[in-house]
Amino acid sequence: MTNETTINLTDSAKQHIEGVLAKDVDGIGLRVGVKTTGCSGYQYVIETAKAINEEDKTLESNGIKIIIDDLSLRYLAGTELDFVREGLNAGFKFNNPNVEESCGCGESFSLKEELET
Repeated sequence: MTNETTINLTDSAKQHIEGVLAKDVDGIGLRVGVKTTGCSGYQYVIETAKAINEEDKTLESNGIKIIIDDLSLRYLAGTELDFVREGLNAGFKFNNPNVEESCGCGESFSLKEELET
């Protein structure tokens, strides 16, 4: 795993998140995380954060507050979060150095072995 404890937002991701937060009066930042699911083991979670829980860490990237739990931070450390448009599709893309492989449908991923122990 990388020694970084950061998540970096690209300018495109920042612009998209700013637009979302501007419409959400209760939104205080971006919550990112991972959950156990899918055919490869893990799936990304991304949503507007309404509150900061006791077990959360708060980071900042490109002027955006990022809220993340300890376990997810371990799996997402060093990740770049981008917002991309490809044809008619648009969405967030996680460039995560901790991912070993993704499933064929692109919905889930597995982590490098040393992270799972």
